Amino acid sequence: MACGIPNEAAPQIYTGALQYRPFCSQSVSSLGQHSTEEFGKVNILRKVPALKDADFTLAESIAILLYLARKFKTPDHWYPSDLQKRARVDEYLSWQHMATRLTGTKVFLVKALAPILLEEPLPPAKVDGALEDLNGVLKLFEEKFLQDRPFIVGDEISLADLVAIVELMQPLGAGCDIFEGRPKMAAWRRRVEEAIGRDLFLEAHEPLLKPKDLTTENLPPEVKEKLKQNLLKYLK
Repeated sequence: MACGIPNEAAPQIYTGALQYRPFCSQSVSSLGQHSTEEFGKVNILRKVPALKDADFTLAESIAILLYLARKFKTPDHWYPSDLQKRARVDEYLSWQHMATRLTGTKVFLVKALAPILLEEPLPPAKVDGALEDLNGVLKLFEEKFLQDRPFIVGDEISLADLVAIVELMQPLGAGCDIFEGRPKMAAWRRRVEEAIGRDLFLEAHEPLLKPKDLTTENLPPEVKEKLKQNLLKYLK
């Protein structure tokens, strides 16, 4: 299973938290490595994560998480059999694509990756706009999904919390501590870390928390240019 950053560590953390690793995990930590022809043989979409189970391949982190939960009959709290609890997990997994994932990724891109690819920082207005969008989403996350519960679904961690934490760690990797000044979210993060295991949590997020280690030095010029153009298109 290939895993990368910033927001695709969830399957890696999930299998580790189960203390059961049915797949060999291979990190894709080099910037642009997923865009190479070699990785395209693993996943034609050239995205991480990717899973290969014998002759079956699967892309997209949510699909991979649900596949793992169903195939290996993982502990019920991860993807509850209770209809309404499972619906709450599904609700967050449906919402996050255009909310926590989108805004968390954008902050990471504008503050951490853009200066590397463009070789200069973005205008402050672009960064401020990304942060404003993220703050609005965080307010909704607290009010709608977290409320006063220990975890999103209730008293136990679920796939919803796992997906949420890897999304919300992205701004932290760009030097923006979204947990500061938000005691409810900070306490939730501590509970998630404890439920997952701190060592595993830090291991999975290590590349994200060291964005300065990312480099384009070993990328073919055409791959670097493609990444640059994709970034510019995304940030319009």
